[in-house]
Amino acid sequence: MKYFSIGEVAAEFNIPESTLRYYEKKGLLPQIERDEAGRRLFSEDHLGLLGTVICLKNTNMPISRIKQYIDWVVDGDTTTALRLEMMRTHKQAVLAEISLMTEAVGGIDWKIDRYVKRMQEKNNESEE
Repeated sequence: MKYFSIGEVAAEFNIPESTLRYYEKKGLLPQIERDEAGRRLFSEDHLGLLGTVICLKNTNMPISRIKQYIDWVVDGDTTTALRLEMMRTHKQAVLAEISLMTEAVGGIDWKIDRYVKRMQEKNNESEE
């Protein structure tokens, strides 16, 4: 099995090494092996798990919920239904947030248009 250093993983995911240490401390990256010098060794499985953690974090899932998900992953196939339900519920929350943000962008666009129009009117007045 191929292993990666903390620096390699941080570079691959464009995140600080401190974030990886934090995720491990919170139990989001379980069973990380260490070399004889005590340096973390990340397996390809850890990289896949880290990708999921980052995805969930980027979609505003709380660390405590991500931890629950990871615990279920470690527990194995007996928790597949629980993980599926969690992902379905989270997807609905993400879609609701996207909808809210899309609506908010409409309000921002309205303000931008208003200011652009105001500036154009001022420019036209000064040219007269």
